[in-house]
Amino acid sequence: MKKIFLLAVLAGGLAFGQSKKVVASDIHWWGYKVAKSEASSHDGTVKVKSGDMVMKGNQLVGGSFVLDMTSINATDLTGEYQQKLNGHLKNGDFFEVEKHPTASFKITGVKKNSDKIYNSLVTGNLTVKGKTNPVTFPAKISYSKGVVSLVSNKFSFDRQKFDVAYKSTMQDVFVKDDIDMVVKVTAQ
Repeated sequence: MKKIFLLAVLAGGLAFGQSKKVVASDIHWWGYKVAKSEASSHDGTVKVKSGDMVMKGNQLVGGSFVLDMTSINATDLTGEYQQKLNGHLKNGDFFEVEKHPTASFKITGVKKNSDKIYNSLVTGNLTVKGKTNPVTFPAKISYSKGVVSLVSNKFSFDRQKFDVAYKSTMQDVFVKDDIDMVVKVTAQ
């Protein structure tokens, strides 16, 4: 009887996919002032707190990631200006990390993409500040020797859909709604 139960568990794992734990990540973001240009932007990083990617055979079929919003860091500045911007991003003007210390992304689908480099389109639900919206981005996905790697092309999402808004009405006019990201995640 134990052998039948063990066989059923193993078969179930093959049918639903094999979960791989995130072991490395690099999430880079860009935010823009009125004119979307390098001269009027800030950029930085945010860390992945935890995550997994689900493989069925050699295909990515799902996964989820938890972002540590308390780790948001502007990397284009140093010293006092960096500290001020990091505080500004973390307070009620933008991400309110005391109330919302994490954000998440749950993969809901992966399709083929015609791009030769970014050969997949990853769709999922992004949750920031308790608000969830779908996001799709092109990615290069590879799987070899038990290690899966996902590298996105630069993509954008509208911060307003997640209530990430500069609380001063006039000030929000000076900040573009688009936040750009590049995501690199490795799991095994």
